Amino acid sequence: MTSEYLWYANRATGAVSLILFTVVVLLGIAVRLRTRLPGLPRFGTVSLHRTLSLSAAVFLALHIALAVLDSYVGITLTDVLVPFVSDYHPLWLGLGTVALDLVLAVLVTSLLRARLGHRAWRATHWLAYGSWPIALVHGIGIGTDTGTDWMTWLTVACTAAVLTAGGIRVAHSARASRRTPASLLRTAEGARS
Repeated sequence: MTSEYLWYANRATGAVSLILFTVVVLLGIAVRLRTRLPGLPRFGTVSLHRTLSLSAAVFLALHIALAVLDSYVGITLTDVLVPFVSDYHPLWLGLGTVALDLVLAVLVTSLLRARLGHRAWRATHWLAYGSWPIALVHGIGIGTDTGTDWMTWLTVACTAAVLTAGGIRVAHSARASRRTPASLLRTAEGARS
């Protein structure tokens, strides 16, 4: 495979990874909000989230492997695993490495969820909220398609979707926290009557 084909494949897997991880974040928020997707039972949303998470991880692994195989850039395995040590765009590649490290932590703890317990898994799973924007900034900073119309629109659409879903998630949590003290007070008053 020539360097040109590796470059095109790397660009494609990066864009597909952005789309898949965006959908994974959206599904994760849907699972947390107990949203039922049309045509799926509630557990179907969880299954879809897990399946697409693994698919996104596979595309991310392909994206990384293609970057390492492409001799034009010269990215090493150390550059992939240790942030900010690369000679090639150390900041942007380092952000990608940080995002990868966070994704790996979420992936490994998800696979070991039964052994870790729900509390430890949930605490680590919050890293997913950090990995997505870091990966997005990595792509904007190092991506050779940054500034093209199609990539700009893809980035804007993914960002808008995650910000909207995140806003709904925060609003839902705020409503739930405001309701909780009031419902506790009503329960306590009802118990006194």
